[in-house]
Amino acid sequence: MKKLIISFVLFAAPLVSAQYWQQAVDYTIAVELDAETAQYQGTETLVYTNNSPETLHKVFFHQYFNAFKPGSEMAVRLKNAGDKNGRFKVDLDTLTAAQQGFLKVSNMKQDGMPVELVDSETILEVSLAKPLAPGQSTTFTMAFVGQVPDLIRRAGKNSREGIAFSMAQWYPKMAEYDYEGWNADPYTGREFHGVWGDFDVKITLDKAFTVAASGYLQNADDIGRGYSDRKKAKSKKGKITWHYIAPNVHDFTWAADPDYIHDTYPGPNDVTLHFFYKNNPDIIDNWKKLQPLTAKLMAYFNKAIGPYPYKQYSVVHGGDGGMEYAMLTLITGNRKFGSLVGVTAHELAHSWFQHILATNETKHEWMDEGFTSFISTLAEDEILEENKEFPLEGSYRGYYGLATSGVEMPQATNANRYSHNYAYERTAYSKGAVFLGQLGYIIGKEKLFETLRTYYDEWKFKHPRPNDLRVIAERVSGLQLQWYLTDWTQTTNTIDYAIAVENDAENKAVIQLERIGLMPMPLEILVQYKNGEAQLHYIPISLMRGEKENPYSIEWNVHKDWAWANPKYSFNLDRPLTEIEAVVIDPSNLMADIDKSNNFYVAPEK
Repeated sequence: MKKLIISFVLFAAPLVSAQYWQQAVDYTIAVELDAETAQYQGTETLVYTNNSPETLHKVFFHQYFNAFKPGSEMAVRLKNAGDKNGRFKVDLDTLTAAQQGFLKVSNMKQDGMPVELVDSETILEVSLAKPLAPGQSTTFTMAFVGQVPDLIRRAGKNSREGIAFSMAQWYPKMAEYDYEGWNADPYTGREFHGVWGDFDVKITLDKAFTVAASGYLQNADDIGRGYSDRKKAKSKKGKITWHYIAPNVHDFTWAADPDYIHDTYPGPNDVTLHFFYKNNPDIIDNWKKLQPLTAKLMAYFNKAIGPYPYKQYSVVHGGDGGMEYAMLTLITGNRKFGSLVGVTAHELAHSWFQHILATNETKHEWMDEGFTSFISTLAEDEILEENKEFPLEGSYRGYYGLATSGVEMPQATNANRYSHNYAYERTAYSKGAVFLGQLGYIIGKEKLFETLRTYYDEWKFKHPRPNDLRVIAERVSGLQLQWYLTDWTQTTNTIDYAIAVENDAENKAVIQLERIGLMPMPLEILVQYKNGEAQLHYIPISLMRGEKENPYSIEWNVHKDWAWANPKYSFNLDRPLTEIEAVVIDPSNLMADIDKSNNFYVAPEK
């Protein structure tokens, strides 16, 4: 069967791109933190541009720190989930006043005019003083006060490893408005989504602290601390102001500790890598060894996906595990070396799959967590020279556990709506990684990476959706892939094929195949003969409207399409059963068949 390319596929991507729009925001923030009380106060000027086709009468802000208190929606959700969220080590309802977090906005104005505010815990609803028409910009000014909670999840003070402050999602943050409307879900501990823009941030705190932050430090010569050769920072009344500019990002994060060691290391393409870690003799050697590997990891991602677009990246000791942010990550640092490399690889990969290709994590968390797991696993295998036969085995094993658990929900489920934390974790990380691994099985490894590089080129600094990746994969491969995106992400249909081999009336072997699972797939069948010869037999499905190129160096036999409605399929070989040593469905293991016990035939021993 000849490969068919439908003309619509060739023109779909430019059409989608022409209709795409996104909002824009520029922040100017000045904040001062009292390290003793863990309270901070600041001012924020925000220029918001409405690039949508709609006139806006309201806007919404996130106030994430308000979740960290007894009785919050997050506290209630944690108690009512189908299983315990292992990432939360503290019962929020037991927090004292000093352990809680809060963020309060006051004196907000739009272009100098007062606005009406409705405070709904982690969401602030703002009725505009004047409507914001398409193409117009408006300026919000406000004051805010906050308290840093104990480090319970991602952000907070006094981590278990002794980091003073991990400041993520700490400021009044504009919610994203897109083609589906406002993304103003209450924060219950899951994911984030933000508006692209520029940040100008000044952070003032006690001179004893060293700060790591998103963006480029503007007053390095006044600071020193590894940012410059200056021995002693300039301070006023015992405090230092750190001034950062972060261009074209969708969040701003910082950390501070009095015992940080700050190293720099040259990365690829003139990128400076920064490393901030606790001055702990037990971990220093690991953090030193991590630095050249981080540079190699960045080079791998540059080649596999596309060039890292900023001139700085920071690996920062902080947080409660590992979490990606703009131009930096917060990771726990008291780890064995392998674990330290692994978490760094994963969070660095998020610079591409979330902080350059910024999918809506609440709606499509599998596109950043899963894609990140996929590419970081392959990077580790190469950089650490592990040379595993099947590097993605862990992701596939995780998916198989999910698919047979009885609690799986469709991958298109909103991240906040999963009934079980286990289902969310396996869906986002494992099933998301398998999506790409299996896409490579369908269209071929080379086409897969061409798809990822094209995806990067066309959607960097935007908010891509699942269909945007599908369109590109179709254009690159010439295959139709709507069936794959639908079955894999919008249902819990599984893949399960069985094989049997017997002789026909003419003493020729017949390969008999059965589709047991609801999800159809093209099949690769390896036939090994007793004389050492081998053949691959490829069966496309009619939904693809084509077939992939031979990815192997052995004989490749293409058979007629398997119509998805037919549960059975067979083809004949030109040799008798007695000459066959073994027949195997999918020798690559990239097809996520949930029951591999019926995927092979082995000749009986005499």
